[in-house]
Amino acid sequence: MAQRKTSIKRSTKETSIQVSVNIDGTGKTSIKTGISFLDHLIVSFGKHSMMDLKVVAKSNDGIEHHLIEDTAITIGQAVDKALGMRSGITRFSYASVPMDESLAEVSIDLVKRPFWKSTLLIKRNKIEDISKEDLEHFFQSLLQNLNSCIHLTVKYGDNDHHKVEAAIKSLAVAFRNASKMDKKQKGIPSTKGSM
Repeated sequence: MAQRKTSIKRSTKETSIQVSVNIDGTGKTSIKTGISFLDHLIVSFGKHSMMDLKVVAKSNDGIEHHLIEDTAITIGQAVDKALGMRSGITRFSYASVPMDESLAEVSIDLVKRPFWKSTLLIKRNKIEDISKEDLEHFFQSLLQNLNSCIHLTVKYGDNDHHKVEAAIKSLAVAFRNASKMDKKQKGIPSTKGSM
């Protein structure tokens, strides 16, 4: 089996981002964005997907929105690249993850066709050190750049922190299961013969 790992850099006038991914890792993470709650979410994504993930993100313009967006874009692109042709993978998966009173669900198809739908049910204007709109944009940018079909739904909850954390963990678990190698699968898991 080919190694499913990659490192990419994204440098603009706004940000400098470096991401290394090993899909067949053990969940080891090293995340440095300068935004505590963002680091926490990305650590959760790596840990529960069992993917080794290293992220170093720096703002060049001091605008938090750009840093959050570009970090999500770069992680998504790195994971997409590490998946390669996606030959032999399970492809489809589903995960339902609770966090206290909150419940989030993700359905995923690792087809190379980007479609995403995300419902986070965030009520507060800010969670920890990130605005509501930037959190929503983080998920949108990550899902879009994973180059897959993903439906992420927070079903219910009272605590916005719990909702968002359940969302990232359900994405991680669904991704872990969909990206697993399927011993019965020969080649590309599609009737087209191509993803």
